[in-house]
Amino acid sequence: MRTLFDKLWDAHRVEGAAIGGHDLIAIDRLLLHERTGGVALKSLAEKGLRPLDPKRAFAVMDHIVSFREGRDRDEARSPGGGAFITETRAMATEAGLNLIDTDHPSQGIVHVIAPELAIAAPGLTLVCPDSHTCSLGALGALAWGIGSSEAEHALATGCVRVKKPKQMRIRIEGRLPPGVTAKDLALHIIANYGANGGNGCAIEYSGEAVADLDIEARLTLCNLAVEFAAFTAVIAPDEKTRAFLEGKPFAPPSNVLRQRLETDEQAVFDREILIEATTVSPQISWGTSPEETISLSGRVPTDGREKALRYMGLAPGMPIEGVPIGGAFIGSCTNGRLSDLVSAAKVLRGRKVAEGVRAVCVPGSQGVKREAERQGLDVIFKDAGFEWGAPGCAMCFYAGGETFAPGTRVVSSTNRNFEGRQGPGVRTHLTNPAVVAASAVAGRIASPSSLPVREEAA
Repeated sequence: MRTLFDKLWDAHRVEGAAIGGHDLIAIDRLLLHERTGGVALKSLAEKGLRPLDPKRAFAVMDHIVSFREGRDRDEARSPGGGAFITETRAMATEAGLNLIDTDHPSQGIVHVIAPELAIAAPGLTLVCPDSHTCSLGALGALAWGIGSSEAEHALATGCVRVKKPKQMRIRIEGRLPPGVTAKDLALHIIANYGANGGNGCAIEYSGEAVADLDIEARLTLCNLAVEFAAFTAVIAPDEKTRAFLEGKPFAPPSNVLRQRLETDEQAVFDREILIEATTVSPQISWGTSPEETISLSGRVPTDGREKALRYMGLAPGMPIEGVPIGGAFIGSCTNGRLSDLVSAAKVLRGRKVAEGVRAVCVPGSQGVKREAERQGLDVIFKDAGFEWGAPGCAMCFYAGGETFAPGTRVVSSTNRNFEGRQGPGVRTHLTNPAVVAASAVAGRIASPSSLPVREEAA
């Protein structure tokens, strides 16, 4: 009896190539971005080598591109960052890779566009020099983050040497309460089992609550597996998966998409966790790790962690709701998809961002941006007082250049909140997009339900 992960691993393991407890795994598709992928391309070229199969590799501009609307083709958000863009573009073009440039109609964050284009699909292996590649396991793919040297090896040989991890199943039974999202579920798991709870495992998410999630929500859940210290995460593909991928540019044929791919009933995992979905509530981080998270209606813990409390400017035992903020950010590979923007827009419609709060929304891809604008979401965000940006990682992480002012307290739909993640001295609270929107309006950490009723809804 085998798990889904076993099946994916075995299908790509190169026979007879095991060395020192490591297997050689064949890679179907390699994703690169300009911040680290360019390093792999440059190193390969310096050795006089060429990619084994260039059409299996995709070079994407996303990490340090400017998020200014109307940006120039080479415009970066970090000082000197334009060189990463121009050099990666030149090397990817010379090598014959699929290039998704800054002005490409499909451009966006690599983990957002890979599902949109079906670069990621059930049964495939994908690697990228970015830790949040685990997001793509939501489609039934075996996907994980690697280093630039491993990316170089994958380019040259079509394989990566890796040790098979232990496996964990997280079953989430029952249904999530209204207003509780996949982001809340992921933060709940990390808070309850620790930031090292995944311990290098390949995690399979299953259960009624997972089956209920749409594909974009599954991508969010798998995205945060790396914050749980997992090697990767995977969800068995179902009819939702197939419907989402069918007809997309790089999708496998329909008969391949419809092949059954799941864990055998009697398969054994190294560890299992059971979560009751009805116990999960909206979450928000209070400290400098995703595990330092509490219910939105909760109080800051009193069990020490003085360093995190000092950096965040919070006191033990205080309610987290009502803490004043100076910034709000919606976007990233975690929550920059259309459904995320829709949930925030529902809160923002007819309301205004509080005075003194800088609020920024950056769609995860050009496709998301186009559809959001077709639905008029951009108007809602702009009318409320949000800046509306061009796709990219933007203010998810600090890369020099523009950011929030030092010491600003920011509610963010992103995935990491360590010291300085969003800028020197910036204090980041991770939460779902609707809570980010509500907090921006209130000028303090707030739930959507706590906002005054809008006049037109009264």
